[in-house]
Amino acid sequence: MTRPVHLVACVAEKRPRATRARDLYQSDWFRKARAYVDTQGGRWFILSALHGALSPGRIIEPYNVSLATMTAADRRAWGERVAAQLAEQIGPRTPVVFLAGRLYRDPLADWAGSRASVPMRGLGIGQQKAWLATQTRDARDRAAQLDLFDDWL
Repeated sequence: MTRPVHLVACVAEKRPRATRARDLYQSDWFRKARAYVDTQGGRWFILSALHGALSPGRIIEPYNVSLATMTAADRRAWGERVAAQLAEQIGPRTPVVFLAGRLYRDPLADWAGSRASVPMRGLGIGQQKAWLATQTRDARDRAAQLDLFDDWL
């Protein structure tokens, strides 16, 4: 089975200088989301209001652009651009997991279709952070148990 690709929303809080995208975004939520996707072992992209689908290793400058301030037409155009970027990187049947709010998901709904999941749908920010922390801890615990099992063999 193909591992899902995670799509993580960008956040407003950023470092003041150019750095890898995975390190640019500084909110507690983003750090927890990054830790979670790292435990999943698959590919992931950051959904950037300015850049579209960002590879986590791409070096970018800080910026101040938000989908919340865009018109509906601009968000649709953003979605078309991002869908094209993602289509070049992700197979048409690869599962997609959104760690992003509706402003980021809705413009990509047609592209993602039924292969998309939204594990934190309906959760507030505090609940999302708790969910991410729990999932990350559980994944690390499972990995540690597997390491112990391998040592036993």
